[in-house]
Amino acid sequence: MLNPEERGRQASIDGFAHEHIVCGILMKRYQNVSLVDLPLSPYDIIIVFKNKKNKEEIIRAQVKTARTSISFTGGSRGGIDREYKSDIKTYTQSTKTSDVVIGYKPTSEDQFELYFVPTILIEQWSTKTKSLKILSSLKNNYEILERCKDKNFVLKKARRYGLIP
Repeated sequence: MLNPEERGRQASIDGFAHEHIVCGILMKRYQNVSLVDLPLSPYDIIIVFKNKKNKEEIIRAQVKTARTSISFTGGSRGGIDREYKSDIKTYTQSTKTSDVVIGYKPTSEDQFELYFVPTILIEQWSTKTKSLKILSSLKNNYEILERCKDKNFVLKKARRYGLIP
């Protein structure tokens, strides 16, 4: 059994590893994908691709490790650096901070699921977390990822999936 400091350190390592894994997965699909090396950035990954109209799209993605739910908050430190102090306050992801939150759920040592949650929906819900069971229609839903900034599309799909009234 790990002590609290070891658990915190492992959680921090897992978070960084999951960002790299998600970046690699997206890179294989979209090629032009990069981790963001800006310590105060509210997003972890930039995805650049051509949409169906052959126009360049840029998506800002925040990666969150998900076990039973996905947290939509940021700005606080977890893991070994919990004592982190700054003027940055905890916030909930929104269209101002990122375009999509990607929940990375490890299902075994070498298998996983990705949940693509547009920040347009997070703003609709006004909540800090959602259960993966509720978000099952967003699992590996690359159409939602690619159109995460299209408000009409996202809201129409969310209604169809029962995510909003």
